[in-house]
Amino acid sequence: MRESMKEFLDEKVAYYNQPDFIENDPICIPHRFTKPQDIEIAGFFAAVLAWGQRKTIINKCVSLLEMMDNAPYEFILNHSESDLKPFLHFKHRTFNATDTLYFLDFFRRFYQQHESLEEAFLPIGSHMEMEKMLIHFHDYFFADPLAPQRTRKHIATPARKAACKRINMFLRWMVRKDDKGVDFGIWRRIKPSQLICPCDVHVDRVGRKLGLIERKQTDWRTAVELTGRLAELDPLDPVKYDFALFGLGVEEKF
Repeated sequence: MRESMKEFLDEKVAYYNQPDFIENDPICIPHRFTKPQDIEIAGFFAAVLAWGQRKTIINKCVSLLEMMDNAPYEFILNHSESDLKPFLHFKHRTFNATDTLYFLDFFRRFYQQHESLEEAFLPIGSHMEMEKMLIHFHDYFFADPLAPQRTRKHIATPARKAACKRINMFLRWMVRKDDKGVDFGIWRRIKPSQLICPCDVHVDRVGRKLGLIERKQTDWRTAVELTGRLAELDPLDPVKYDFALFGLGVEEKF
């Protein structure tokens, strides 16, 4: 049974983990850039805003990056107060101007001191499993005493038992590296084997149909359970199967 499952899902990974996948997925947003910091900033916004229709998500991200002159890293480090005025009108679902301005402020403070956003998840010299990394990142992101309370809901944490779908998706983009050209693999210290599968409604539904999830609700422990089952198929790169489960759910209505 396990061998047939692996063969089936490997086939789907090979089919969906291709450059054609990029165009209609939010990952197309960071693919507009080549500088690592631009990829990180654009990718983070694209992942955090990734709920609703994919076309709308992409259009909103395009608008947001235009406000940064399509040079997010340079904008983050060098913008003036007046440059922030256009962001007062930005909104996507419940993500509004207050949230946007705090994200920009966090990035400004962070990149003034650090080269890569990977350090916000895994500080240099430290070793943590993914659950602790995500809790650390959330607490670090909101360490500023002036951080808006309302913005906290946009950065999920296992401490609130959230499945952390969007953050896990962002980490997949940054950490996974293969020769398919979809994920970036620009981070080196966090390993693909440490990643947790992004558990959205499509992945959750397909995972349950395939018997990969037994837990009743969908939360952090569900994402860990699913990833554990996928690790039985590929312990070094379990989250590659996100392509298979997502593709089966969205494209094939499995």
